[in-house]
Amino acid sequence: MSDTASTVQTAPKVETKSDKKSEYRLEMSGVVKTFPGVRALDGAQLKLRPGTVHALMGENGAGKSTLMKCMFGIYKMDEGEIFYEGEKVDIQNPMDALNRGIAMVHQELQPIPARSIGENIYLGRYPLKKLGLISTIDHAKMYENTKALLEKVHMNFNPRQKVGTLSTSQMQLVEIAKAVSADCKVLILDEPTSSLTANEVDALFRIVEELKAQGVSIVYISHKMDEILRISDEVTIMRDGKYIGTWESKDLTTDSIITKMVGRELTNLYPPRSNTLGEVVLEVKDFTSIHPRSFRNCSFNLRKGEILGVGGLVGAQRTELMEGIFGLRAHTSGTVTYKGQEIKITRPQDAIRKSIALLTEDRRATGILGVLSVADNISVASLDKYVDAGIVLNDKKIENLVQENKEKMAIKTPSSKTAIRSLSGGNQQKVLIARWLANDPDVLILDEPTRGIDVGAKYEIYCIIADLAKQGKSIIMISSEMGELIGMSDRIMVMCDGRVTGFVDGKEATQENIMAYATQFE
Repeated sequence: MSDTASTVQTAPKVETKSDKKSEYRLEMSGVVKTFPGVRALDGAQLKLRPGTVHALMGENGAGKSTLMKCMFGIYKMDEGEIFYEGEKVDIQNPMDALNRGIAMVHQELQPIPARSIGENIYLGRYPLKKLGLISTIDHAKMYENTKALLEKVHMNFNPRQKVGTLSTSQMQLVEIAKAVSADCKVLILDEPTSSLTANEVDALFRIVEELKAQGVSIVYISHKMDEILRISDEVTIMRDGKYIGTWESKDLTTDSIITKMVGRELTNLYPPRSNTLGEVVLEVKDFTSIHPRSFRNCSFNLRKGEILGVGGLVGAQRTELMEGIFGLRAHTSGTVTYKGQEIKITRPQDAIRKSIALLTEDRRATGILGVLSVADNISVASLDKYVDAGIVLNDKKIENLVQENKEKMAIKTPSSKTAIRSLSGGNQQKVLIARWLANDPDVLILDEPTRGIDVGAKYEIYCIIADLAKQGKSIIMISSEMGELIGMSDRIMVMCDGRVTGFVDGKEATQENIMAYATQFE
């Protein structure tokens, strides 16, 4: 053997991430995602440990959902890496993510209402059986599996029940069961409690704790501070698409989280108000639904410049009552008096003509027109004001309307032509408020106006509501958040099981006296 040969050595092995045991189940780093006119993610990162609940927080538009959609394969990253169980992966699509053990419950539910719970849960991965040379869906096995799954997550539903017959909160629970059915190792929950009652939240948290004990890594996105501090082990905060930092939950407080989210100290959650209450503008007497299990014998009045909060538990029929007044639901008896004159409202056009507006509860399903622009969404309810010669839309007037509202409400959008679906939830909500204000209504019904909106955007919405009341607009505000009702309302009307059970003065309102009325069943 030559001297040269004897000196040849094997090159040292370069350690890769897969060569060592990572303490993290999944890591995302340097993630960049750009949409036309918007850099949604700018070097974002996230590290998930097994068997932990990791809260992901930030204002609307911070990039939380976008980052999760990159993890789940809905979006392709422009830059960045994902390591899953020590291996670098390229997640092509949601089915690829599910096959790897990554499941996601989206903030905006997309069930198939006409199909059963079992069919919705096993959509795209039905159990099959052979019938000769062909394979067909094994419905018996599917429903048997669904029944066992529902029992596992403590949901007492019939697997064959149509999803369309469920409430929004029940659909949310079915989506969670669907994610659990995938035997996932990573579970993303995007605003999972936005439509749940307190009891349903407790049930969800029991499921989360069980999954955590089984080693599942859970990403929990929520704007509800009490939930975050109660359920999470770690908190990652994002701002403007950037990673701000990660902290252990035990080291954080509500105030410190808010400060890190908004980049400044936010001392007041609710703006000061200087509205003056005037004469009665709207009076409702003995209003009763055509459906016997909905609202009945409901009476209340609303004064000029007043913010009337409407509280109650899920199922109290608050939304149904307001939709009835607006002409979206039929009623059998009762009267509505507007400025001293009894009016007949059988369809929304009747309410709009009487200067009544309704901001609906579900932004995505009954609010925004997702494929249309910001300009289209703002102007759609008042187009008759922007038509020349009865046939041609005046684009310049519409653009002026958009720019006026963009400035007045601080709507963040690249342009008036931007599709509204690309905006954050808070900015979508501002667009919807602008839509109705274009009609200059006297009465504005706001159904859950800050649902799914971060604390900074909430404050901006509160300021808009307070300013409208100061201008003499009359506001009805349905809310499931006690603090919001107490912080914003001049009076609070409480409902239970379709009935108005009491009124509380805003200055004297407490969670206790509101809940006393909210649980006053017959």
